[in-house]
Amino acid sequence: MKQHVLTPSGQTCLQKLLKVWFEFDLALSKVGIIKRLEHGKLSQTDYQKLLLNLRQQVIEGSRWITRCASSFDRDHSDIRSSVIHHAKDEHKDYLMLEKDYVSAGGQLEDIQTAEKNIGSEALHGFLMYRASQPNPVDLIGAMWIVEGLGNKMAAKWASLVDEQFGAEPSMAKFMKYHGENDEHHIEELYQLIDRVATNEHVIAKIEKTAKVVARLYALQLEEVDNV
Repeated sequence: MKQHVLTPSGQTCLQKLLKVWFEFDLALSKVGIIKRLEHGKLSQTDYQKLLLNLRQQVIEGSRWITRCASSFDRDHSDIRSSVIHHAKDEHKDYLMLEKDYVSAGGQLEDIQTAEKNIGSEALHGFLMYRASQPNPVDLIGAMWIVEGLGNKMAAKWASLVDEQFGAEPSMAKFMKYHGENDEHHIEELYQLIDRVATNEHVIAKIEKTAKVVARLYALQLEEVDNV
């Protein structure tokens, strides 16, 4: 896919978001459950816990994205349309994750009734708060982190799961799907960055929201070992 060519302001914003991503990537590498996954020491119970805790964030994803879309006024109708399309693409992804959980030996009722861990509560609360503000363009920073995980990490993690458990069929279809299909969402983000990153104030807001979401997402994963 041909990458959108950013304006100078868009490039400035992208550089700041890339820096946030690199710091986030480093933070993830220090989280217990991710360290075990990346070092071939993840147990099947660990994997079940990872999916169970991720499901709570995934199922809420389309809610904050839809709320975000509804908060844009008519002067931002093109952004609203793009965000609605994004929510439509992903609002049933949690069903795929539930199937992986059952394939990994979990009980469907357990993942469907589990509560959010404290990191997920904090992440969802922040995202819904920001999404409820008028014209919440800073949530492009949140999308950068969440979609970046799918685009940059999901395929890698799926391969590691397959290597460690050798299950057939794969127990990582949710991760594989995002690793293969999130590229076009990243391209849409480049276009949105160009659309809204018009001055230093807006760029700073996008960067800050990306940093908050990165920290809360890492907290969500840290809490997998505490539930």
